[in-house]
Amino acid sequence: MPDEPKTLEPTAARRSTAPEHPLPAPATGRPARWTLGLVSVGLVLAALNLRPAITSLGALLEEVSATLHMSGTVAGVLTSVPPLCFAVFGITAPRLARRFGPAAVVCAGMAAILAGLLLRPLATGTAGFLAASALALMGIAVSNILMPVIVKRYFPDRIGSMTGLYSMALALGTSLAAALTVPMTDALGGDWRLGLGVWAVLAALAVLPWLPLVKDRNGPALTERAAPAGAAPTASQTAPRPMYRSRTAWALACFFGLQATGAYITMGWMPQIFRDAGVPASTAGVLLAVTMVMGVPLAFVIPRLATRMRHQGPIVVALGTCGLVGYTGLLLAPAGGAWIWAVLLGISNCSFPLALTMIGMRSRTGAGVVRLSAFAQSVGYLISIPGPLLVGVLYQHSGGWGVPIALMGGLMIPQMIVGTLAGRDRTVEDET
Repeated sequence: MPDEPKTLEPTAARRSTAPEHPLPAPATGRPARWTLGLVSVGLVLAALNLRPAITSLGALLEEVSATLHMSGTVAGVLTSVPPLCFAVFGITAPRLARRFGPAAVVCAGMAAILAGLLLRPLATGTAGFLAASALALMGIAVSNILMPVIVKRYFPDRIGSMTGLYSMALALGTSLAAALTVPMTDALGGDWRLGLGVWAVLAALAVLPWLPLVKDRNGPALTERAAPAGAAPTASQTAPRPMYRSRTAWALACFFGLQATGAYITMGWMPQIFRDAGVPASTAGVLLAVTMVMGVPLAFVIPRLATRMRHQGPIVVALGTCGLVGYTGLLLAPAGGAWIWAVLLGISNCSFPLALTMIGMRSRTGAGVVRLSAFAQSVGYLISIPGPLLVGVLYQHSGGWGVPIALMGGLMIPQMIVGTLAGRDRTVEDET
């Protein structure tokens, strides 16, 4: 490509630190330091709110199911709602971002999370509870898609570190909700409605840093580099071909979907697995928190490591192996080795920040990241929808956790295969 910058660095390193087609500065020039600081704070607070709506429910699923008279199958449907909402609403994120700007959409997403968390405890039936949950999940969905876009836009030379920062905050929020929901519910009188509703406070805080950024609609992540006057446009400046024509995009979408399947099965069902094995409810919540908290340090380390490697396949295999061992232990001795299995499954769940990092690395431009993020996450979440539901059905009809856990472990094999393919040193522009 004629406008590709000349450098002596390896190809993988160059792609991880700056796009091959340099993105233009916003119309107002390079973002001010206070703007970058505000975006950093906003990323952290937004990430803290991307999972509590889900993991707080997992900790109290038995109480919610009893009050709302849910069967095991219906509870399985409830645990499948998050990926369904992420797939359905996440696909709208690129169009919304082009029209209103990514910061405005993330701000609206945080407001939707706040509204859903406030309305969910007021529900008197399953339908109302699902509707309020869907509202919160809609906000999570669009924010999920746009997190890599925000990073690529404001921090194009720090993709690994900033992805690690918000991935670490996401893991922290997940683990806090898992660990604290049951104790807070007990402290508030044992009412699960209060235990779920208290997380709206965190969502309210997340809205604030995005408000000053709402009018920031123009930016490099949503535009392609313009061709010089009189010059023929490059491949990236012509109308982009559909993302589904890229094998790398499909591999990344499948990898994202399979890791999401494991993550949402874990968040939705792990406390119940431990409780059925004789572990007290509060301890089961802490075990889920241990699983989630493993992502706090590793979510910062893994993206930085991934951006320094030409091929991310070895990381994929290492994480998948931890998952296989963890599920095997959960099948053979769920209570006896509970803490070990929780740690191993927590390490395995760090495939999520790895997938986000690869989204940023598998496209040269900000606009390409928008499209790839929407495709990989929306298709991935569609792939993940049957998993939690199938676990609920198998649990109800098999009378135990043997078959569901075997299914969870078996899914690690294809996850490692497609993850290795997605980790190859190439971009979707090479294929589309």
